[in-house]
Amino acid sequence: MRFTTAFRLFTSSTSSSLPAHFTKDCSRWISKVSSMESTVGGEVWSKPTQNFNSGKNIPIGKQIFCNRSLNMKNITAVGFDMDYTLAQYKPETFEALAYQGTVAKLVNDIKYPDELLKWKFDWKYMVRGLVLDKKRGNILKMDRHKYVKVAYHGFREMSKEEKTTTYGSTLIRDSFDEPDYALIDTLFSLAEAYLFAQLVDFMDKNPGKVPAGTDYNLMYRDVRFAVDLCHRDGTLKKMVALDPGRYINEDLAIVPMLKMIQKSGRSTFLVTNSLWDYTDVVMNFLCGTHYSDINNASDNHKWLQYFDVVITGSCKPSFFHDDNRASLFEVEPDSAKLVNADLQISSPRTPSKMRPPSHKVYQGGNVGHLHRLLSIASSSQILYVGDHIYGDILRSKKVLGWRTMLVIPELEAEVKLLFDSKITRKELRQLRRDRDLIEDKIHRLEWSLNSEGLKENEQQILLSEKETLLAQREHVRQVHQEAQRTHHQKFHKVWGQLMKTGYQNSRFAHQVERFACLYSSQVTNFGLYSPNKYYRPSEDFMPHEFDVLGL
Repeated sequence: MRFTTAFRLFTSSTSSSLPAHFTKDCSRWISKVSSMESTVGGEVWSKPTQNFNSGKNIPIGKQIFCNRSLNMKNITAVGFDMDYTLAQYKPETFEALAYQGTVAKLVNDIKYPDELLKWKFDWKYMVRGLVLDKKRGNILKMDRHKYVKVAYHGFREMSKEEKTTTYGSTLIRDSFDEPDYALIDTLFSLAEAYLFAQLVDFMDKNPGKVPAGTDYNLMYRDVRFAVDLCHRDGTLKKMVALDPGRYINEDLAIVPMLKMIQKSGRSTFLVTNSLWDYTDVVMNFLCGTHYSDINNASDNHKWLQYFDVVITGSCKPSFFHDDNRASLFEVEPDSAKLVNADLQISSPRTPSKMRPPSHKVYQGGNVGHLHRLLSIASSSQILYVGDHIYGDILRSKKVLGWRTMLVIPELEAEVKLLFDSKITRKELRQLRRDRDLIEDKIHRLEWSLNSEGLKENEQQILLSEKETLLAQREHVRQVHQEAQRTHHQKFHKVWGQLMKTGYQNSRFAHQVERFACLYSSQVTNFGLYSPNKYYRPSEDFMPHEFDVLGL
């Protein structure tokens, strides 16, 4: 009998003699433990099963998608980022906290007007993959060819003519990068993007209320400075450390997943930019429900048993450059004391065959230190899981040749909506074909009207047909555009699908395809598959194949 079942029988038989608050607290605790039992027992691939032919029907929102073939048998070490990878922050509380802290810094340190403190934050408004035009105060969404398809000045939608005039040049399309543009590719950036849009609107309407000499570019720099102040003085992380459950989603499948990887004979490691004290708080929260002595878990750092190596304060992405000369320090977990560890690790020219003691914590260093700590012979033996295209995935993939998996929490809802909109997508494709067919008929009529020797009555008939077709084309165009707008607004009221811009893949989707070998909505989806799985990509299709193959 499961423990929760026995406890329910006990409480139901004695409920009349128990205080109401005790029964309520027990019910909440039972729900939590029951969830853990379900996760540990039923949501991990390695669970023993009698029916080896049954397989698992993994929900579409939990699946892992493959861009490049990856045979897990060739992987000897699996590494993880912490923030927004293992630790999924709640945007409604954590991003709101970041927003409020940034506004406070703008008012108190940079002397923006006090009325900013009354502003509200809509955590659902911004999405990843957007680009901020710092000089013009615009927020852009573009396709994989860098054509701007959706653009707002602050919160005002720009017209097609404005977009074409401002961003129609090929030279401009080739330069959507720093220093004139800011890329919103991490969930940490959503609050600052929203605040930037608010400030653009505010300055346009109240030019005399912002500090003298402020333009859009300087205003963005002020926002970034305020964000950095929040991180440097520990404002955000102090609040999270006081009440992790308020800001971080609990995921009871993390520990079973890590155990499965370890049992498969692979090393596990954690590389995070967060320092040790904060890392310890977050990881204890994520792993604490699996400790046998929960009351003492936070004092014993027992979560370290799930990692062979932990590197904090890594300063990614510079960590991924082997010529980065940052020193490596060993961290004493209880006191947080730092001891120089460079001398304890063999040089890259004479790699040691003996692996250093497991479950140690380090700070700083570079990727060369990590390779030697893990006794890695080839970079392609590492799979690294992170959430940041540039900080985690691009550098580790392009510079090192690591295999990569990108965590995209927004993907779970997106693929479910995609699945439910299959009929709508067919209707949209049919409307495009209808528009093409009508336009072809109009072009044929226009060509015929220019023919020599056309009689007057024949000309009148053709002109009448043309007017009818023009009216049909306009009607179908309006129906098509409205249907497409409605379809995209199901995903997001302003920006549409994360992975699409119109009919093209979005810039964000293009980067995912280029730099991530695998991608999925949650890190723990990795635990739903065999640790020896061979991930294979789906077949690519060229435009000519869609009609030929009836896709």
